Amino acid sequence: MRRASGAMFGLAYGDALGAPTEFLTMKQIRRRFGEHGPSRLDGDPALVTDDTQMAIAVGLALLDALANPPFTPDLITPMWRRRFVDWLNSPDNNRAPGNTCLHACRNLAAGKPWVKATVAGSKGCGANMRVAPVGLAPGLSDETRAGASQLQAALTHGHPTGLAASELTAFAVRWLADGMAPSDLPAALRARCRDQRAVYHERWLGTLWQQPGVDTPEAFIARGWDECLDVLDRLDEAVARGDRASDPCEATGAGWVAEEALATGLLCFLLFPDEPVGAIRRGAASSGDSDSIACLAGAFAGAHLGMGAWPEEWSARIEYADELARLGDAWD
Repeated sequence: MRRASGAMFGLAYGDALGAPTEFLTMKQIRRRFGEHGPSRLDGDPALVTDDTQMAIAVGLALLDALANPPFTPDLITPMWRRRFVDWLNSPDNNRAPGNTCLHACRNLAAGKPWVKATVAGSKGCGANMRVAPVGLAPGLSDETRAGASQLQAALTHGHPTGLAASELTAFAVRWLADGMAPSDLPAALRARCRDQRAVYHERWLGTLWQQPGVDTPEAFIARGWDECLDVLDRLDEAVARGDRASDPCEATGAGWVAEEALATGLLCFLLFPDEPVGAIRRGAASSGDSDSIACLAGAFAGAHLGMGAWPEEWSARIEYADELARLGDAWD
């Protein structure tokens, strides 16, 4: 089924489909693209945003690290730093990237320790829009996958909810690639929130928890899991309603912050579990951070259905096709 390729190309397809609608209202989207939003990739290549660019950066560093075991925080951290700084300085970094990512990456480029470089109070969706490769990478223990998914987020977004949402995104991708039924996913994510509520990955996160008003690392990370649980409540309600026609952001949030990006991306996928193009179209036709929402929906759909579920002609036209194929082929 080539699920890793399906997820990597799927996130790029969603990103490209949602990019033209990111700052539009629903009324503007319907006027320009019709009732159901954009249906095809425009351009040759079809351009993506920083979401895909940074997901590729995360993935390529992972490839390098996994080729030089053992996989540890000390090994991967400088690799991610270098890839993020390369992204910062790339002439292609002109796709309206988030201010948090830019600020933190400038600090990384200046050589600051990452716990000082990160934006401690930010839980923007940049924390988890790029984490899918950590879910797809083979052979990681649950503890390593959790720590790595949180660390890649923490390099730029230091808020505990950004960390927790990133871990949930990575595990959702992994579980779907392993064959979990989409209908079982919300309950599994909820259980993960409860099980991990007091788990602080000190080996991966170091002293990040030492922020004003925080007494213990457990109290720091618990806030993130609690906020994710709250948005999963809204996801359950929205899935039960099954409304495939309305703006998904009305149910689970606009996606500018990490837990809402996770929930709304999941909602679009769960409303169209066997229709991957329908899932990313629903994400693109939304009033919020449509490229990130559709990007996450595409990663989930691709991990579930594999590469063959996407329109065949798209793979030749999507930007960064060679890098996406390299990652997918390595992990399929």
